[in-house]
Amino acid sequence: MNREGTVLAAGCVLWRRSAWAAGGLEICLVHRPKYDDWSHPKGKLKRDEEPLAGAVREVREETGHRCVPGARLPSAHYIDPQGRPKAVDYWAAEAGEGCFQPNDEIDRVLWLTPAAARERLTQPRDRALVDALLDALNRS
Repeated sequence: MNREGTVLAAGCVLWRRSAWAAGGLEICLVHRPKYDDWSHPKGKLKRDEEPLAGAVREVREETGHRCVPGARLPSAHYIDPQGRPKAVDYWAAEAGEGCFQPNDEIDRVLWLTPAAARERLTQPRDRALVDALLDALNRS
């Protein structure tokens, strides 16, 4: 949390190239059983942790994959389930090696086409990040 009481977090829109996916791109979504929702990998920053380092750490912890961060994506600002303001910084990140292992926080991951990811995501703010990722990849 920062001095104003905002919960600080970071995450990534994790993607990979896929010969089997329409358009050749898949996006990783994580399922959080505590909230029964589908979202992008993200989490609270540790004390004095830089947002990008926290985003990469959260991807590894939640998906089991290493990642290569790329373009900065729009941040999300909202009220968390405990009623606190929350700010989440996001980056596009290409998936590297790894293998998912279910844990207490994340019980499933899905690799979906961008269109299917938009449909599966629980929060509208997370859907906008799919479009931001596609824009960033088209510019690079």
